[in-house]
Amino acid sequence: MNILILSPYPPYPPYGGGTMRIYQLLRGLTAHHDVTCLTFVPDKQAEHALQPLHDICRVIGVTGPPPRTLLQRAWTTCTSKQPDMALRNASTAYAHTLRNLLTTRHFDIVQAESIEMADYLFVANQTSQKHHAGSKKTERSRLILDQFNAEFMLQQRAFLTDIKQAHRWHAAGYSFVQWHKLWQYERQLLQQCDAVMAVSDEDRHTLQKLWPQATIQVVPNGVDTSHFHRQALLQEHAGWFSLGPPTLVFSGTLDFRPNIDALVWFTREVLPHIRKTIPHIQLLIVGKRPAPVVQQLATDSAIHLVGSVSDTRPYIAGAAIYIVPMRIGGGVRLKLLEALSLETPVVSTHMGAEGVTGLHHGEHCWLADEPPQFAQTVLHVLEDSTLGQQVGAAGRTLVRSHYDWSVIIPKLEMLYTSMIR
Repeated sequence: MNILILSPYPPYPPYGGGTMRIYQLLRGLTAHHDVTCLTFVPDKQAEHALQPLHDICRVIGVTGPPPRTLLQRAWTTCTSKQPDMALRNASTAYAHTLRNLLTTRHFDIVQAESIEMADYLFVANQTSQKHHAGSKKTERSRLILDQFNAEFMLQQRAFLTDIKQAHRWHAAGYSFVQWHKLWQYERQLLQQCDAVMAVSDEDRHTLQKLWPQATIQVVPNGVDTSHFHRQALLQEHAGWFSLGPPTLVFSGTLDFRPNIDALVWFTREVLPHIRKTIPHIQLLIVGKRPAPVVQQLATDSAIHLVGSVSDTRPYIAGAAIYIVPMRIGGGVRLKLLEALSLETPVVSTHMGAEGVTGLHHGEHCWLADEPPQFAQTVLHVLEDSTLGQQVGAAGRTLVRSHYDWSVIIPKLEMLYTSMIR
């Protein structure tokens, strides 16, 4: 098949977040299909970093997207019917390149990666209709949206969290508006697309309620278990497994609202309980673009902001416990899969582990939602390193069986085949 992937950002080979998902989908699909990736590149440095991707598929870069100021976002929040996410990657240059590409080459599948690129599926549909007008050709591209999350649900959860705190009412107001805009927008997308990919059964059920007739296939987030493997770290000499004193590790994009909320909640509500028993406990925060509030957390002597790193594996593998204290969000957490694949003991909230089929408390990781409970669970795991190793090994077995990309890609190919037929 000829497949066109519409990417909101350069899918660099280094791992992390949605970038990893897009890169792994591209890498897996190129084994049996002709794949083209049309992606935004913010600058020359990003374009140069794309070079390894050229070795596996056709890559076309468009400079952008154009920056949007807070004032512009505030204005469109008040005046536009579209949600903020639908406006984030609006680009005349990208739309023009897409139209030219579609008029010179036929693609069986046009797939938008995330709701941020969904409007370009409408561009693809309009271009296809215009191109085939008056022609005997009846074939058309199938339009698929890779829905990273049920976005309206994320905003609903954010609203319900922030409305409880007076100092967060401004954020609650934003989430309330976006929640209702996204509900309408995502419902429209479900009607317009030939199929939608959800990353978990929970997301699929949530989206299906918006439009029961929609074709929604679960294509979960995954992990390259051969890369996220302790043996690979040893062979590559990528880093040490020990970080010294009892050390907790959190990783993720640090200007992402659910991650900020998780860190603030953990450091203010959970960490003090742990320090009463283990005063010398340490927390490492690993990730790019730390928000001011995250930087402020690091003024505590027990909290260290590592920032952006080229390889997160040594930090995750070196942790005594990897924490996933998420209270907002959805889908399947890539960070959780990475930690499980590295056999690191994990303590998570139930929401942090949401969407991982077959995951059980005490068997693959530990789950706790209230601050005292979360703290006691961390202390329990720290006291029994043998138990931590056993549960960590079981976590890797689960991930290898269900969430390695070699297992996931065939599910996506089955969706393509059903669409074409």
